[in-house]
Amino acid sequence: MTDLLDSLLGGLALGAVYALVALGFVVIFKASGVLNFAHGSLLLFGGYLIAVLHDDLGFAGALALAVVVTAALAGALDRFLLQRGGHDAHSAHVQTIVTIGVDIVLLTELARRIGGDLLTLGDPWGDAVTELGPLTVADSRLAAIAVSAVVITGVFALFRFTSWGLSLRAAAEDMEAAALMGVRLGRVRAGAWCLAGALAALAAVFLAAFPAPGLERTTGQIALNAFPAAILGGLASPTGALAGSLVIGLTEALVVGYQSELHVLGDGFGEVAPYAVMLLVLLVRPNGLFGARGAARV
Repeated sequence: MTDLLDSLLGGLALGAVYALVALGFVVIFKASGVLNFAHGSLLLFGGYLIAVLHDDLGFAGALALAVVVTAALAGALDRFLLQRGGHDAHSAHVQTIVTIGVDIVLLTELARRIGGDLLTLGDPWGDAVTELGPLTVADSRLAAIAVSAVVITGVFALFRFTSWGLSLRAAAEDMEAAALMGVRLGRVRAGAWCLAGALAALAAVFLAAFPAPGLERTTGQIALNAFPAAILGGLASPTGALAGSLVIGLTEALVVGYQSELHVLGDGFGEVAPYAVMLLVLLVRPNGLFGARGAARV
């Protein structure tokens, strides 16, 4: 029972971090129709900035600067590289392909700088643990749940109660009609990309924190486990991204925790389990758990 509770709590913490990343996928897709395959490299970029700056600025200062710079980089990529292609559906497909090229460039440079090192981010939790009855829980996991809950609540409030959130929802429903009603699509897109970049930098902290060994050049690839979470929940649904992230996080934690019982599936099944769950759900609900079936006039 203790092992089960430990896996569930670990899965909840992992799902909370995945939710930060998955929300980035969703908000960009809602604003522009683009699947941002460079999201993992933006996360790695934010984590790298924290790693190299925390000795001079302290953890809080490095985190704040990394969030701002990563958000600015994401916004600049959209403003000066992607938006030049237009806002229609065909352009969105081309821009999605462009993000693959951006990802390759960023990952190559960051991998060159990181090399084989394991970088620490100087987070205040370190390897501290807390006793919760029979469970011994890393403080970083508790912090991941608490911080993610606060940030995700703030993001949902941003969607619901601000003019930018209203413009984003209008653009997601009908981009052309929103433009005719005065919605500035370029600004909506820029805000979405900046928000996604900021969330990615924040997520990097918890993906590299204990019990993980630190930030490495493959951390960005680990973050892409949040991509199945976004697809699973319905790519245009923030609520679906949250639900999908919790499902993926719990699945991954349980598979890793019970790897010995699941050895028949292979030692590395935990790495592909998120994608297996995504495929199984999409076989039943092709639009995702919270996705709506679209209608087209012909």
